Amino acid sequence: MEVNNLLQLLEKAAKIYPEHGLHFYLPGRLEVGLGLRAQDIILLHFNNHIDNLEWFWAVIYAGHVPAFSTPFTNNMEQRRKHILHLNSIMNDPICLTSEELLPEFSGQDVLRVRTIDKLVNGGLQHTERGELNGSTNGHKNVTASPGILKTGDELAVLMLTSGSTGNAKAVSLTHANILTSIAGKEEAHNIAGSGPFLNWIGVDHVAGLTETHMYAIYVGAEQVHIQAADLVLSPLLFLDLIYKHRVAYSFAPNFFLAALRRAAEVPGALNVALDLSCLKTITTGGEANVVETCVALTEILHQRGAPNNVLSPGFGMTETCAGSVFSKDCPRRDIECKNEFATVGAAITGMKMRITDENGKEIGYNAVGNLEVSGPIIFREYLNNPEATQASFNGDWFITGDRGFIDSLGQLNLTGRAKDTVIINGINYLPQELEMVLEDIPGAVPSYTVVFPYRRKGSQTENICVIYLPTYNPEDVEKRVEANDAIAKAAMLQTGVRPYVIPLNATKLQKTTLGKLSRPKIRSSFEKGDFQTFQTVNEEVMVQHRRAKYEGPANHTEQLVLGVFQEIFEVPQHDLGVNTNIFTMGVNSIDIIKVKKRLQVELKIENVPIIIVMTNPTIRSLSTALETLQKPREYNPMVVLQSEGSKTPLWLIHPGLGEVLVFLSLAPHMNDRPVYAMRARGFEQGEKYFLNIEDAVITYHTKIKSIQPQGPYAIAGYSYGSMIAFEVTKLLNSYGDEVKFLGAFNLPPHIKFRMRQLDWTNCLLHLSYFLDFFSEEYAHMIHPKLNLLPREEVLNHVVSVAPKDRMEELGLDKDKLTNWADLAYSLQSSATDYEPSGMVESIDIFCATPLAAVAKDIEDWKTNHLAKWADFSKTKPRLHEVDGAHYTMISPTHVYSFQKKLKAALANRGV
Repeated sequence: MEVNNLLQLLEKAAKIYPEHGLHFYLPGRLEVGLGLRAQDIILLHFNNHIDNLEWFWAVIYAGHVPAFSTPFTNNMEQRRKHILHLNSIMNDPICLTSEELLPEFSGQDVLRVRTIDKLVNGGLQHTERGELNGSTNGHKNVTASPGILKTGDELAVLMLTSGSTGNAKAVSLTHANILTSIAGKEEAHNIAGSGPFLNWIGVDHVAGLTETHMYAIYVGAEQVHIQAADLVLSPLLFLDLIYKHRVAYSFAPNFFLAALRRAAEVPGALNVALDLSCLKTITTGGEANVVETCVALTEILHQRGAPNNVLSPGFGMTETCAGSVFSKDCPRRDIECKNEFATVGAAITGMKMRITDENGKEIGYNAVGNLEVSGPIIFREYLNNPEATQASFNGDWFITGDRGFIDSLGQLNLTGRAKDTVIINGINYLPQELEMVLEDIPGAVPSYTVVFPYRRKGSQTENICVIYLPTYNPEDVEKRVEANDAIAKAAMLQTGVRPYVIPLNATKLQKTTLGKLSRPKIRSSFEKGDFQTFQTVNEEVMVQHRRAKYEGPANHTEQLVLGVFQEIFEVPQHDLGVNTNIFTMGVNSIDIIKVKKRLQVELKIENVPIIIVMTNPTIRSLSTALETLQKPREYNPMVVLQSEGSKTPLWLIHPGLGEVLVFLSLAPHMNDRPVYAMRARGFEQGEKYFLNIEDAVITYHTKIKSIQPQGPYAIAGYSYGSMIAFEVTKLLNSYGDEVKFLGAFNLPPHIKFRMRQLDWTNCLLHLSYFLDFFSEEYAHMIHPKLNLLPREEVLNHVVSVAPKDRMEELGLDKDKLTNWADLAYSLQSSATDYEPSGMVESIDIFCATPLAAVAKDIEDWKTNHLAKWADFSKTKPRLHEVDGAHYTMISPTHVYSFQKKLKAALANRGV
């Protein structure tokens, strides 16, 4: 039968391969249940394959256009902007999601959100679930479906670009785009009849949708879908699934192949019975594939029955329906050509490719230029974005943004990108944004820092190179190391990888007449080796310094913990000693979970709480904490967030939730001084909550004096912690100690009216949106309803809507969440009768958008609330307006601007 659209493709597959049991939802009830208009786009927002695919086909069947939503950020402000942007470009779509994910949409009232739970159990309770199996009863409704009548040039699906360098664009793919693409893929791979397809990429990405799911339907293959998180943490599961299900085809990006190779090379790691003779092709891409990795992994797979060209490096984009260029002779041809990075091969039928010069004119073979592609698989437009669409085409040719050359055999070789974006593990970063982050690094001359992408020979992913002009004498080793480490830490906080750092002299960093540094020229000079001497000298100085300062493990526990970190972060031996701050390695939540799980295995501990890893930043302190994990421990209020620096230590006091997690994003930016944070008593088993405010103040004062016996002191508190900081300052003053800096992060002196507003349910909800379980708006909306319920039911509701991965990331379960809420309520209750009194020398107030419950707007907040600090300060308080709102002022979104103002305030106070 002729196939002109996706539903006809599905119908054909169902008739030819009835045993594969594809199913769908009938469209009539869907139209009624959603109240659809003819032009409505359906935005699909799910967190699993089955929901995405079932409802994708339901929408296709109903004759509407599905659009796949990508996972939302945990940052509420960015999430809201993203949702508003999607609503705008998609012309007021209807969004389908689940009850589980519904809280992610709180705080916005623009997008029309419907849950599938209500559609199936309520509004669509009579919906039939049909089997597309080729039977008369199964497909008689298909021929009546609006989806079956679609033509090839009609819009089939909208796929979002990452939006990592701006607002996401909606790529318009037609039925013909996709059908032509998968036909071309099959002509290239010849997989039909070979066996099942394995997919672990979300179908909100073309690698999951067209590269795997649609292609599998085209050839009638069964499909195995698994969530990405399961494989990323356990790469060998990929091979086990191939063996178990006799998989013939899959896709895996370059970074995963590198992880798979490392895991497979561990002696005894592979199942001895592993038979991969079923496996025909693993397509790969995302970034350039290292030939050495391809060779090693191909050998591993070939020894277990896979063909010696099982890996097929390729090139593809959302705009080309995923893979559109494939190499079928890897790694043999790459070895012959002595390539460092694998050739990506020839274009599939349905696409042509060419290389052009800077003027958009085609150039010949073996000449490096800009890659452009054209043909029936190329997308039509970016929906409602004519400017971006026009800028992306040179006539009928799509400008990919990649650079490379086509050899005399028609094989494409990629050499880089035309734009300045850096791709690290599949994520895009802008050099300009990284340069802004590095602008105020001590030891670097402002405006003389350049960032560009760099991939060292043999590296599995792209990295960044940071070139800077030093303020120190080249012979000053300590200053050089401090600057190097500060740059590395700042860059790793942004990208998660250690950069290559090179200090140059002024003759090598000449600005143009317009006062700018030329990134392309500096990068070109670097690649030609013009900076090799500077690089070599710097690396030698670093190595010698680290070896001189290196301190190895002193016991078996430290040895095991050190080994875990060295393996996970792949750092040279002398770069990680037992007193190295692990947060300088760009730790992210995935890394923390990996560390947690490995430590549990290596040390045979049933559960290592995430907070133990997060609050013990060195191998030594973490080892000590792990050794005493299952022993009764004495309460220690202090958490070391930053141990290095020559300036006055900064003491930070927790907000009303009692925890210091909120300071984790701020502390690394305070790289010129130690940063210590106070954590409330009562988190650990057997610890009793503070009896009252005085109990907390005396406890914190005692700890501060034990660590820093002499002033001057610098103390700041966040929200509730501002009150405690004020009281600690007065106590220090009473003993004759000087406090040069007292900071209040968005709290007025008079707080009892607010403390009396907060009941236990309030505390739990505040804790929940503080932890990004859901938005502040959702908490306010649900509070009246929850306030009528017993405490146990309130807890059950919060746990049911809290993202499970976020709970795991924080090491929380229901009991621990209950204790945390009890602790927070205890702290708040202790201040219901608090009246400020006495005077301090000075105070700096950091003002953010207030909570709606305490002030009508920011002017009211400043004038009628924060200004009252003047009654308790001998000198006029200094007010610093900061970005963000009460709960986001030092979040990752706003921490960069906040830390600049905090540093300036500290400097102005002489600390």
